[in-house]
Amino acid sequence: MIIKGEDIGKKFGKTWIFRNQSFEFQSGDSVAITGKNGAGKSTLLQIIAGYLTPSNGKVLVDGVPIDESIHNACFIGPYTEIIEEFTLREFLQFHQKFKESIKSIEEMAESASLPLDKPIADFSTGMKQRTKLITAFFFENDLICMDEPTSNLDAEGFKWWKSSLSQLSNTLLIIASNDNEEIKQCSKQLNL
Repeated sequence: MIIKGEDIGKKFGKTWIFRNQSFEFQSGDSVAITGKNGAGKSTLLQIIAGYLTPSNGKVLVDGVPIDESIHNACFIGPYTEIIEEFTLREFLQFHQKFKESIKSIEEMAESASLPLDKPIADFSTGMKQRTKLITAFFFENDLICMDEPTSNLDAEGFKWWKSSLSQLSNTLLIIASNDNEEIKQCSKQLNL
């Protein structure tokens, strides 16, 4: 998979958040989008994932406009919702209806040190973050977009995140972050 951005810009109202961003990333790349607060890191990440439309320019996936392409993408951010009424088991079974998992539900829960049959509503914030991350690491994804992925993780959770990243292969990983430890995990940078 090759994702190419051509002269991407985004404005809200009359104010440009960023302009003239061009890039090309491919499967196997790990990219950190960096920049000051308010520079548009999260916004660009959402454009790359196909969740937002740019005000200027276009994003292509293997030469096809992103809104016309079919690809397995996962987007995780502090603001992404999860179904808290589900237990972890139910949440993962729900995801299996849409994407192929690469581990059993029991292996996923054990890897992330999470209880399978406890309601997600009763999880701590860090446990909820690990729940979101499971959908990136243990399901078939061509593209994984993570916005501040280690927010709310404790030292053990960060260690698990880092170990899980190292097991990704042939997946395009894009992280929006200002955290030096998260940025260190990426081989490329795009600074806004």
